[in-house]
Amino acid sequence: MTRRLYEKLRLALLLARPTRFLSLKLVHLSLSTLHLCRSLARALASKTLALFTMDDNFFYSSSSSSAAADDLWDLDSHYRFRPQRRLLDEDEDDEDANAVDKVYLVPYRWWKESQQRDDDEAGGVLYSVSLSDDTGSEIVLHLRKKEDSGKSDKAGEGFSSREYALLPEAMWLRALKWHNDLSVAVKDIGSHYGAGDSLQDVFPIQIRLSVLWETNSLVVKVSQKDNVLGFYKRACSIFSSEFDPLSIWDFSGQTTQFFLNDRINLHNDSSGQAGKEILLELQVYGFSDSLKGRDQRNDEMALVQSKMEGPFCSDSFKMNRSTDIVDSFLTLTNSSQSGDSYRGACSLGLTGLQNLGNTCFMNSAIQCLVHTPKLVDYFLGDYQKEINYDNPLGMKGELAFAFGDLLRKLWVPGARPVAPRMFKSKLVHFAPQFSGYNQHDSQEFLAFLLDGLHEDLNRVKCKPYIEAKDIEGHPDEEVAEEYWKNHLARNDSIIVDACQGQYRSMLICPLCKKVSVTFDPFMYLSLPLPSTTLRTMTLTIVSTDGITLPSAYTITVPNSGRLTDLIEALSAACSLRDDETLLVAEIVMNRILNWLEPSGSIALIRDDDRLVAYRLPKDSEKSPLVVFKHQQVENYGITPRWKTFGIPLVARLSDLSYGSDIRKQFLQLLNAFLLPIEDVLNDYDDDVGNPANEDSEMEDATSSTVLDTETGLDCGTRDETQLGADFMFYKGPGSEIKMNEPVLVSGLTKELEVLVLWSDKMIEKYDTGLLSSLPEVFKPQRFMRRPQESVSLYKCLEAFLKEEPLGPEDMWYCPSCNKPRQAIKKLDLWRLPEILVVHLKRFSYDRYFKNKLETFVDFPVDDLEFSTYIAHKNSQLSTCYMLYAISNHYGGLGGGHYTASVHLGNGMWFEFDDEKVFPVSKDRIKTSAAYVLFYKRVPDV
Repeated sequence: MTRRLYEKLRLALLLARPTRFLSLKLVHLSLSTLHLCRSLARALASKTLALFTMDDNFFYSSSSSSAAADDLWDLDSHYRFRPQRRLLDEDEDDEDANAVDKVYLVPYRWWKESQQRDDDEAGGVLYSVSLSDDTGSEIVLHLRKKEDSGKSDKAGEGFSSREYALLPEAMWLRALKWHNDLSVAVKDIGSHYGAGDSLQDVFPIQIRLSVLWETNSLVVKVSQKDNVLGFYKRACSIFSSEFDPLSIWDFSGQTTQFFLNDRINLHNDSSGQAGKEILLELQVYGFSDSLKGRDQRNDEMALVQSKMEGPFCSDSFKMNRSTDIVDSFLTLTNSSQSGDSYRGACSLGLTGLQNLGNTCFMNSAIQCLVHTPKLVDYFLGDYQKEINYDNPLGMKGELAFAFGDLLRKLWVPGARPVAPRMFKSKLVHFAPQFSGYNQHDSQEFLAFLLDGLHEDLNRVKCKPYIEAKDIEGHPDEEVAEEYWKNHLARNDSIIVDACQGQYRSMLICPLCKKVSVTFDPFMYLSLPLPSTTLRTMTLTIVSTDGITLPSAYTITVPNSGRLTDLIEALSAACSLRDDETLLVAEIVMNRILNWLEPSGSIALIRDDDRLVAYRLPKDSEKSPLVVFKHQQVENYGITPRWKTFGIPLVARLSDLSYGSDIRKQFLQLLNAFLLPIEDVLNDYDDDVGNPANEDSEMEDATSSTVLDTETGLDCGTRDETQLGADFMFYKGPGSEIKMNEPVLVSGLTKELEVLVLWSDKMIEKYDTGLLSSLPEVFKPQRFMRRPQESVSLYKCLEAFLKEEPLGPEDMWYCPSCNKPRQAIKKLDLWRLPEILVVHLKRFSYDRYFKNKLETFVDFPVDDLEFSTYIAHKNSQLSTCYMLYAISNHYGGLGGGHYTASVHLGNGMWFEFDDEKVFPVSKDRIKTSAAYVLFYKRVPDV
């Protein structure tokens, strides 16, 4: 009873997960009903089987029966099976729900030629085929399994024209890709090989299957009534022969699946009769040149392979974009264009992606990845067997499944533009930041996708504990290998194999010169865009000596430089002494908005900014900083308002200062702004307007000046007590600073802000106009247009690799000094990946603004050479790379648009603009929109 229950449950499982080849056409059930039945069958089977797993009689009693039962539960144990199609998400297209994975019948030799590894053909089942009936309206074939089924060994033999193979769609696509790459490479060396293949086509034939248990054979019937007459005649020429024996290799595993299904039906049928015939569709490909001589074919094959230079000779797949029957493969003919979309006879892989609402960022990055040669071969193969379902850092394989399924859809011949809804739903499930319909950064998406695919496909199921080794002081080669070995011990996937490199990072202490070296992996290079043009900037220098007035200086600096470059140029312009230093601040609304960091980028300074450089003594750098903000009463009412004006003044204080010290320091700073006596008297005469008192007032003013000079004050100054009484000092609103009380400076910044309230009398005695004059950094002339910047990719690389100091927020703890230090950082390329992704840092950010650089980057297309930039010179790998894809960004921040440019071999480039795909000339792919570049290594000749 248990055995019967097992068989019924197994049948339910098979119905719930229909095979890719043997799909029953359930025309009487609606799609929703079918989904419901599948779900119920799965749930019932999984719950019920769990109750019987401890039953000793659950499996067959005999050893042979037990083995058969094991095969039923683990069909992948002996045969290569593609995993069954999983239940679809709710948002997946109905077209996808109804899709049935196809099986292709091809010449065995055509498939065998594409195999570069022997294990690619493991698991095939070999059948001898006999023709039992050919009445002119029907062909009847009997397939019997040969005893020597398994791994074939035909390497040293010729191929029979009567030896065929059944391939799943992915395996057929891989073989088609290999032949197409070969064909494109041959065009470059002037051979005519591949012309026959390019005229082959795919056509469907309907077959009826049944099992004849008396002879343990599979019966295949091809009937004229089930097929188009032309297709039936072609099928007759393929299968009918009275002389040559016929063999078929099944690498899809579906014939074995059919035998198992029919056996279950037989056990369930009380009459002991096998199930009825099943009508199925088979795709036939590659037989248009079946009459071509075998020896001639092999000779051409040997000639071509001797001239090929490696697996990256081409990435091109060429196909026809018809909707049902794909013909004239691998031929790119004169095409007609409909609108902006390339609609002629197209190449394989030229399928667009529909925009689901601001998903051009995703479409652009995906098109670049699905045209990455190594990833295409991998995801068209048996990638499912490497999915790591137990990795806590992964997505349980769901992201890898979604990407692999999308890649295959984009490479299927004759495909229409694909709506990546299922992929998008998986993406937002694991990365909610990409949900909704906002625009995103394609590089950010690319980084997440590569990392997610790596974790889903990480072959390391359980990351081992790695004991740390003391390798300090060892040669860099040994240290690098130890780092790389430890990295691979925990990370092993197709993403690591293809896309990960290694760089050396050095930190140097500026004081003790301690050097720290680490070797870290990288998935892509993010290169800065150095400016090749000089920028003119105007800044105001304010001295603290009480003598020199503020003065504006115009300097020229590289736009790609740092603030240290600006300070260096400004120091030379103002003849800064060795015992002085400059502090640069941004002034907004008469306040210091922020102090500019020495490591800050000049490119972030806008033309309409207003900058002040304060000239301070260097020996007091550790003393507290006091910032004086000028204020005056704007009106005299019940509640007077304080109005801020002028450039803030800055000075250094001792750690313990009294209010009188602060007043004295402020008056010293104001000395330079004090108006001459004559100006003050003229103003006074205008205000009073009394000629009778002119002599008396003049005498008083003269006496006052003499007294000031005699008391030892600087020439031209007033009595400090008299002037100080006309200024009031506050630490904040309502917190007046008392002259005889100490003022404490607290906080990590050691900066004291003092509000100075000016009286009307003092405003008349000082030239406040000088305090209020602050020019912009750059004032462009009307109709002035700056030329577009241009920089080579090598200059970007050099900027990435040059030494630079760490920022104050990224201090490094020096183990020798036992203190945080602003170390010097130096990066070097040590190990380059097979696929090199280069991110151009076009978007710059600060705390307040975002900016996009429209710099034109002149990047190599065919020969990007790294030989002079890689630090590890002993590597035997090629350092030359060729461009094969570009992710482009047009427009500005928030309102831009992404596209992709892809190379498909033979010098042909195509533009992918969402669902539109059209050819583009090679000389037009270089634009200022290039954002992410994809390179592949060119093998050494």
